[in-house]
Amino acid sequence: MLSSASRPQRRWFVWSLWTVCCLLLPANCLLSVQNLANAQDSVTEQPQVSPPNILFIFSDDHAVQAIGAYGSTLNQTPHLDRLAAQGMIFDRSYCTNSICGPSRASILTGLHSHLNGFRRNGDRFDGSQWVFPRALQENGYQTALIGKWHLESDPTGFDYWKILPGQGHYYNPDFIHMDKSRQRDPGYCTDLITEDSIQWLEKRDRSKPFLLMSQHKAPHRNWAPHPRHFGRYKLGSNPVPATLRDDYSGRSRTLADSEMSIRNHFYWGHDMKFHGPNQLPQYFLDGIPNGEYARMSDEQKAQWDAYYQPENDAFLAQVQAGELSDDEVLLWKYQRYMHDYLGSVQAVDDSVGRLLDYLDQSGLAENTIVVYASDQGFYLGEHGWYDKRWMFEESFRMPLIVRWPGQVPAGTRSSALVQNIDYAPTFLQAAGIEVPAQVQGRSLLPVLQSDGQAPSGWRDALYYAYYENDSVHEVAVHDGVRTDRYKLMFFPRTNEWNLFDLESDPQELRSVHEDPQYQAVLAGMKQRYRDLRGYYGVNSATIPVTRGDEAWWKARDREKSALAKQQAYPLVFIGDSITQGWEGPGKEAWEEHFAGGPALNLGFSGDRTEHVLWRLQQGQLGISRPSAVVLLIGTNNTGHRMQAPAEIAEGVSAIVAELRKRTPESKIIVLGILPRGESALDAMRLNNVAVNQQLRRLDDGQHVFFHDLSSVFLESDGSLSREIMPDLLHLSPTAYHRWAEALVPLLP
Repeated sequence: MLSSASRPQRRWFVWSLWTVCCLLLPANCLLSVQNLANAQDSVTEQPQVSPPNILFIFSDDHAVQAIGAYGSTLNQTPHLDRLAAQGMIFDRSYCTNSICGPSRASILTGLHSHLNGFRRNGDRFDGSQWVFPRALQENGYQTALIGKWHLESDPTGFDYWKILPGQGHYYNPDFIHMDKSRQRDPGYCTDLITEDSIQWLEKRDRSKPFLLMSQHKAPHRNWAPHPRHFGRYKLGSNPVPATLRDDYSGRSRTLADSEMSIRNHFYWGHDMKFHGPNQLPQYFLDGIPNGEYARMSDEQKAQWDAYYQPENDAFLAQVQAGELSDDEVLLWKYQRYMHDYLGSVQAVDDSVGRLLDYLDQSGLAENTIVVYASDQGFYLGEHGWYDKRWMFEESFRMPLIVRWPGQVPAGTRSSALVQNIDYAPTFLQAAGIEVPAQVQGRSLLPVLQSDGQAPSGWRDALYYAYYENDSVHEVAVHDGVRTDRYKLMFFPRTNEWNLFDLESDPQELRSVHEDPQYQAVLAGMKQRYRDLRGYYGVNSATIPVTRGDEAWWKARDREKSALAKQQAYPLVFIGDSITQGWEGPGKEAWEEHFAGGPALNLGFSGDRTEHVLWRLQQGQLGISRPSAVVLLIGTNNTGHRMQAPAEIAEGVSAIVAELRKRTPESKIIVLGILPRGESALDAMRLNNVAVNQQLRRLDDGQHVFFHDLSSVFLESDGSLSREIMPDLLHLSPTAYHRWAEALVPLLP
């Protein structure tokens, strides 16, 4: 709509055109121009449409396999199906990182995990960064968040919030209020969040459009249905997935290391709902009781036991009588899991129905965008798993249903590739608010308003990255890309690629990365992988990651962290195997030059810049605020991955920034990466030389000082002697003496 200031100019133009036509054109043109003028004034006089309200209903771990509108063969979800029938269902909706907190952070910021800073559960979300609720709030929206948050820090950008602490509980949950008080509400969590959401809608400021984020714990583990859904999906009634007994052959060997199988990783109390000591340790894990039962009232416990105890007793009797094989025990576990998971989903579906009814009854439905989504998908026995994390379709894919009367045609589906970073720009564009340039997602409005068709130039591929490692479930770090037909995954721990043809192998049971017929596809997908990583600003050298899955590394980390907590060290060395070598071939030189400091050696063999970042962010410096830090890192970024010099230099720069934050008064001595390879033209040496050229820029002459000590180790012709570096990389005792003698004058 034109501004009021532009109306006189527009009318002057229209009436000037009218005058010209009167003089030069026949009568039929006069009618056309008169119609043009009338049309212009008609546009001017139209009332402004109010910005739409936004109701964002969000669940946790809801697999598309458990939604009727997505073709579920497991359960019925009439209210979600009703929402889908009145709007659009996205068949190819995906997350950026299949884990609770990171997915939520991507939704709030429109950024991938490596940029919003929340890569894994346990991180702390920086609420000062741009988030879409604050953008709506600053543009006249009243905003509220009720339910699960799981981002450690307090919500920002909301006029009202009431959140579950951490994962929250199903029965009689605690809630944290804006004044930081904590209160236990009697009842069932899903129902309570729904009631609080409706209550907020009733009390809101009706002069403003609203954003309400109604966010459920369900159906997150440990699955605890409401009694009204006990027995709805009985034992033995749930179809068994074809891949329940997957042996993980033909794919990355890291798959078999994960600890999220139904066969081996369900807990006696927490998952399977048994009371008392574990009577079957050969089948169930110990250590996590059923925390939901402990929260229940006597009445709730009576209802619970009336349903579960007879089934439990019957199962135990069968096992003790030797009537069940190992495979039959697996099937019983699966059936109990499905009963509890699907029962938890059912309460979410009930909630959707109540909220839709409220919108209809209050007259809000016509101008309210209703979105249903979950933070990621979930394994319902596929590949033998529960949980999420892996880039396979069951957890990578997530539900997304959007209803917007008058804007989104009812009963439509879209096959466009969309991702959870797209939500933020969609909400902003729908509200008529400019989307910041840093947002990486794309507004879905062009898809929503064109019967689900992707517009020209829409994305052809999605990027995914999972960063948890040495954590719950032991799923290896990995990333990858998905196109319409193919999926490429990379596993840094084992340096493996997996390629899947989703058309011929939709269950992703065999990687074809070594198949000669797919070599052109593999090359193209690797190129797309590199391109998307570059497009989204992914630099592994700057993304902190642990190596805690390696026992020796984890033990050394514990040892060094304990030392750093016991006393302060005036001198700290940080690096990789070359620095760790002060404890081996360099021990004599260390004792002679540094042991009296005292000095702390934080060198870890095989570390790259990203591992040093992890160690520092986990507090490995302890109580030390040293006079000097000697930093030598980066050669493994070259040796392991031949990373671009600019990327490695960014990794070193990130370490320096972390050190400056943690120990601002320290003198940081950044050493140039030492030479490697026999000759001056060795490819890896040249890569390190190029890194050193960029590291010089870190030297500020006050706190950070760069020194290239390469000449200390090189022969006059630029070659490396095996007397100095036996393997043309690591130092001999003689070389450590040279290094120490060159370092001492640089220390304060």
